[in-house]
Formats: sequence, structure tokens, C-alpha cells
Amino acid sequence: MTAFLQAVAMVTVAVFGLAVVLNRNPLSQAIVFAFFGGSLVVLFIVLQAPDVSLSAIVVGAMAYPLMTVLTLAKTRGGSGD
Repeated sequence: MTAFLQAVAMVTVAVFGLAVVLNRNPLSQAIVFAFFGGSLVVLFIVLQAPDVSLSAIVVGAMAYPLMTVLTLAKTRGGSGD
């Protein structure tokens, strides 16, 4: 059962990773990257690495996509400042 869960988690990471690479729109890519980060968290939990999964939650699922979206909003919607 554990091997099956690990295989499913790895395939999910591979699919989301491919989706990030093939996506050309930066905003959509940031959103897909957040899902990729979430799938990495699930993979690390299945592989019994909770410390790595906590780091991945902060960086891969929250901080990087948020900073990307904020940067895109600042550069694309430059009103006033």
C-alpha cells in the first residue's frame, strides 16, 4: 500500500512539473506552480519527511507563487507610481 501511495504521489509531481514547464503564461504558471508545490508536500509526507514538507509548504506552495503574482501585478498594472 505504501509503495502504491508513493508511486501515485510521484506521478502527480511529474504531471504538475510538466504542466509548469509547458505553461507559457507567467500568471497561470505561478498558479500551477502552487499546485506543484502542494503535490511536493504530499510526496514528502508520504515519504515520511515532515521537516522537508514543512519547508516545501512555506516556499513552494505559498511564498514563491505569492511573490510571482505580486511581481506580475506590479509590472503589468503600473498605475500611478
